[in-house]
Amino acid sequence: MTDSGMGMENHDDFTEGEGEGEGEGEGEGESEDGGDGDGGFHGEEPRGEEPHGDDDLPDGEFDREPDPSDSLRTWGAVCRALREHAGYTREEFADLIRFSKHTVASVELGRRMPDVAYVERSEGALGNTGALRNSSKYLTRGDVGLAAWFREWARLERTAMSLCTYECRLIPGLLQSEAYARAVFEGTVPVVLDSLLESYLERRMQRQRMLFERPITPFGFIVEEHVFRRRFGDDEQMRGMFDHVLELTAPRNVTLQIVPLDAGLHSCLDGPVRLLETPKGRWLAYSEGQQNGRLISDPKEVRLLRQRYDTLRSQALNAEDSRRLLERLRGEL
Repeated sequence: MTDSGMGMENHDDFTEGEGEGEGEGEGEGESEDGGDGDGGFHGEEPRGEEPHGDDDLPDGEFDREPDPSDSLRTWGAVCRALREHAGYTREEFADLIRFSKHTVASVELGRRMPDVAYVERSEGALGNTGALRNSSKYLTRGDVGLAAWFREWARLERTAMSLCTYECRLIPGLLQSEAYARAVFEGTVPVVLDSLLESYLERRMQRQRMLFERPITPFGFIVEEHVFRRRFGDDEQMRGMFDHVLELTAPRNVTLQIVPLDAGLHSCLDGPVRLLETPKGRWLAYSEGQQNGRLISDPKEVRLLRQRYDTLRSQALNAEDSRRLLERLRGEL
């Protein structure tokens, strides 16, 4: 699913093809839309480098971060390098700093946020240079509820000059009502833990604020009519969903166009697509499928996707007629 970055500081300065075709197979949260890295895979334990030898970690023996960040992985890798340079095995180091070897392993693999005691004891055991203590101030938790493959796109969209979305599966994450988003999360497989569900919902609702906080940034949505006809919950929740979409698409910088059921076959039948323009005028695209997503930077491929999107935009209902259709569907409940 999707509503879905990878830690690039200068989002549109990466080299040609970087991030393209990666489709990181890490199921760590949601993608952007209920389909969106923000709707993607929500509750699986993060995967990464596995511990070695006797230090394999049994599931449940420590509290893992629901969504490890790049800073946690980096800090953990430095800790491991310093430990190995000092000549300690993981078990020896664990005894030295008075933590279990499983905790040491999970910190070194970026799966656990180290507490103050862990940082201070590790600092003292590994030379007391200040490197671990000082760098620990910059540790951050991951984007809870965002799939690994969606994080980079989520970060790019924060500074985008314009955003375009075509969706044929679910209401885009940026337009979902809370009840709709909850239904999406509750229907995922594997089941989302109750302890994470509220975090995912909060993350999705926070992302929607950009529609109002960036009043001069154009947001375009093209959504298939059948998406709005798909039932969830009761009539009150359905009406709430229509009201929410109508409210979010009312500002002049937000445009919703609906592809009617009788529109026939069209240029975007290959699936959902997202497009954005960076502050430097570069266009990028993002596509997502089952358990993966792909940031597309190749100019030729992006140009093709833009052509498909523009063609479909000419075939969809205009914004005014699209709002009338939503109001009619709401009135039929």
